[in-house]
Amino acid sequence: MNSATPILFTIPNFDTAGSGGALWNVVSRLDRRRFAPAICVLRPGGSLMSEIERSDVPLLCAPFTVAPRPLATLAFRLRKAAREFRGRRFALWHSFHYVDDYTEPLVARFAGTPSWIYTKKNMNWHRRSWYVRSILATRIAAQNTDMMRDFFAPAALRRRARLVPRGVDTARFSPDQPPRLGLREARQVPSSATVVGCVAHLLPVKNQEMLIRAVAQVPGTVLWLAGKEFDEAYGATLRRLVAELSLSDRVVFFGNIRDVPSFLAEIDVFALPTRAEGRMEGCPVALLEAMATGRACVASDIPGSRDIVEPGRSGDLVPADDAGALAEAIRRLANDPPTRRARGQAARRRVLEEYSIEREVEAHESLYDEILGRASLGSAA
Repeated sequence: MNSATPILFTIPNFDTAGSGGALWNVVSRLDRRRFAPAICVLRPGGSLMSEIERSDVPLLCAPFTVAPRPLATLAFRLRKAAREFRGRRFALWHSFHYVDDYTEPLVARFAGTPSWIYTKKNMNWHRRSWYVRSILATRIAAQNTDMMRDFFAPAALRRRARLVPRGVDTARFSPDQPPRLGLREARQVPSSATVVGCVAHLLPVKNQEMLIRAVAQVPGTVLWLAGKEFDEAYGATLRRLVAELSLSDRVVFFGNIRDVPSFLAEIDVFALPTRAEGRMEGCPVALLEAMATGRACVASDIPGSRDIVEPGRSGDLVPADDAGALAEAIRRLANDPPTRRARGQAARRRVLEEYSIEREVEAHESLYDEILGRASLGSAA
């Protein structure tokens, strides 16, 4: 008889590789002797779907949320949505739906699932519905310490929230990764040049505009921007800026890069200049991946990044929206290869010690064990 605890993981879709990858990184590594995962999406599609379909993890496609209004018919609609899940007897329900919807925990209740968890990924907290969602949760997996302090300090929420930061595959993202894309040769980058790289979707909140302005202030640097152009107007603004600053021979737009480890293997400095306002990520995985690859990193001093980077040791933090400070940090690293290498080595150690995918999975398993009232194997050890 299989005694593994059935867990349902929910996510709207796998179109966004970052969110879908975060879920799959955990689900695919769970101890199957203790946990039996299943996944539900609102709609099919996305790059990860085929991989999941080839696995032994059951994949459902069904609505797990409903419109909160009209209130008069809410209970009926909750029961209807719950029918898909009621017979499956899930003991835990973990939502990777990163919005402020509060009907999902109600669907879980109507389905007979006793415990509902959600992962708090971003720094949104301006709507009352976030509080309702949190009060209905059995546990909340918060991704940084700013969330714990600013969102979950009230006693009613503090009892529910646990710090569960992201992790990365340190075997895949490694200093040993060869530069097999051959980008330096293809772009004829001089050996004396310092390549600054950024992996992030082209969006205003990611602030590639400031990064372009910063690189313009540091002679001998080249900027490679990798990321899908989700905002065409912003992408056009960036290209105009490159032309205005006469940087066409120093700034390259690569678009969406699938082989991120190989891309990181060809850069010298990684920069993540996220803006201070907006829907910031709770734990920027792109920064962790670059650190795991042994790259010297510069990031904005914002929630998430300030948990990860130890200033002056495993990286540099600069004030958000300060192009001058970012330029100075890049200049120091460009002009001092020994310090650059030392920062990269310290960054790698930091990820191995605190942010490996194994640590993230262990934290999730401990969270589930806590809810189920049993000692986790990690705690027992």
